[in-house]
Amino acid sequence: MGCCGHDKEIFEGRWYEHPLMRNALIAFAITGSAFALAHSEIISHTVENAMFLVAILIGGYHWSREAVEALIKEREIGIEFLMMSATVGCMILNLWDEAATLVVLYGAAEGLEEYTFARTRASIRKLLELAPPEARIRKDGQEIMIPAENVQVGDIFIVKPGESLPTDGNIIQGRSSIDEAPVTGESVPVEKEAGMKVFAGTINHDGMLEIQATTDFENNTLSKMVHLVEEAREQKAKTQQFIEAFGEKYSPAVFVVAILVMAIPPLFGAPFIEWATRAIVMLVAAAPCALVMSTPVAIAAGIGSAGRNGVLIKGGMHLESLGKLKGIAFDKTGTLTKGKPQVSDVITLEGDEHGTLQLALSLEKSSTHPLAKAIVSKAEAIGIQAKEVEAFRSLTGAGVQGKIDNQVLYIGKPKLFEEMGVKPDPQVEHLSKEGKTVVLLGTQEKILGIIAIQDTIRAEAKQVIDTLHQMGMKVAMLTGDNQLAANAIAAQLGIDDVRAELKPEDKITAIEELEKKYGPMAMVGDGINDAPALARATLGIAMGTAGTDAAIEAADTALMGDDLTKVVYALHLGRKARAISRQNIIFSLLLLAVLIPSALLGWITVAIAVLFHEAAELIAVANGLRVARRPKMA
Repeated sequence: MGCCGHDKEIFEGRWYEHPLMRNALIAFAITGSAFALAHSEIISHTVENAMFLVAILIGGYHWSREAVEALIKEREIGIEFLMMSATVGCMILNLWDEAATLVVLYGAAEGLEEYTFARTRASIRKLLELAPPEARIRKDGQEIMIPAENVQVGDIFIVKPGESLPTDGNIIQGRSSIDEAPVTGESVPVEKEAGMKVFAGTINHDGMLEIQATTDFENNTLSKMVHLVEEAREQKAKTQQFIEAFGEKYSPAVFVVAILVMAIPPLFGAPFIEWATRAIVMLVAAAPCALVMSTPVAIAAGIGSAGRNGVLIKGGMHLESLGKLKGIAFDKTGTLTKGKPQVSDVITLEGDEHGTLQLALSLEKSSTHPLAKAIVSKAEAIGIQAKEVEAFRSLTGAGVQGKIDNQVLYIGKPKLFEEMGVKPDPQVEHLSKEGKTVVLLGTQEKILGIIAIQDTIRAEAKQVIDTLHQMGMKVAMLTGDNQLAANAIAAQLGIDDVRAELKPEDKITAIEELEKKYGPMAMVGDGINDAPALARATLGIAMGTAGTDAAIEAADTALMGDDLTKVVYALHLGRKARAISRQNIIFSLLLLAVLIPSALLGWITVAIAVLFHEAAELIAVANGLRVARRPKMA
């Protein structure tokens, strides 16, 4: 619901084509002509008033009709009804020029406000234009062009360099860099190859890609983003809910007070015309249009702007919460770190590094364990070839063993070698204190090599946490990893509060404790493993959720890409929206505090009251739209 109590529809035309604005312009032309012709004594006073009446009927048609509908259907006295009553009152008191001026200014302001609001709502839908109108489908060995909306799950489509993708899919052939900015908000193109996901509306830069569709057009990531943002705008902030509830009681009260102002003083001998005029002026002056518009424009602009930058905020309430946060808790693996373990150290106690990695590769090449994959990737990256392994055996929870060159070798946790009576090297403890996971290679008698593996911290993580501290935020880390690893990462990043070895249910308790200690907290995680904590926190933020339904559902705010700087962006946006909403509310209340007494004391006319009233509304709208400007990062 907007200022005048009706929904703002998406409008694609020019500003002067909007029905309210078009009628206001016609009414303005008729009113201006009436003034000019009467002043030149070309027409009589009666004809002038007749022209004013035509202008009033045309200019007030849309909003007065809705005022009557609201009164009859919903039994609601809104701002439109107050303005209609003021117009009728002016006509009864023979103030035709005042009535026409009121209709023209009010209609023009409403037209501009509705046009601006509608265009703000429509802007996110422009994302859909990023997807091509047609798709190149491979069918029965031939390439044919079909409408993009006709692409079905399982279809194979071809995307050439420079073209955008019609829907989501998996690459089955080809390699290229993809500009994913429309979906994830990340400015740097991402390298993609066979087996990787790609999203609708993203742009293929280099090579030709053959892709199998995983969604139809209506359900692709781009369409879901637009749908979620549009849906989010209907989820109102608490401040907005309060103001609307206040407006529903305030407007009828203004109408009743205006009746009393018109009726009571004449009972004690005061001039009826004078007090009736003051009552009409008060109807205009006290209408809370700017107040009612103080929050929804800022909310709509903020949510729309965030959506275009790869941040989905699922309602005004959550945008408001972003502005109130005192701290943020991050999951570690996959959030502060990349979630892909890599070999950080290779220490050889016998032989050389090449030999150590070759033996490790030979034993680990068949394993699917993340640590084994890290070792295999390291060895293969430098061109090492595996040796043949005999009598291979997996040692559940400890490691593996196998015979290479007639020697039985083991690779696994330090505990495995301790159980065999092999004393661990002092370097193992040192590496563990650095937060690294240590894997040992050796025999039943001795250790041949030490391999340290570490999850890599995201490049932007330190900068993000430093910025959060500059914003006065407390930063915590909640992880299921061991305390040593957690402490090592926290020390590098400068995190305030570290809680390790947590199960999913433990994270809920941790969030509750953090909120008691610091105040409203956000939880940032992957949206699936951290779902309980995301749901419990004041605000749940899921990262890297492009194409992931479960992650989007789990959180109040979803970052489509893996860029941690979007957390800072979202916080700045929330603070900016809250500050601008507060500015509008204070401005609106101060204006009412000046205009209402001025109207009752007879200091202002209807025209002046209308001028101030509509100017205030447009100022509130313009100020609210500032939220859409990308906030400056601290």
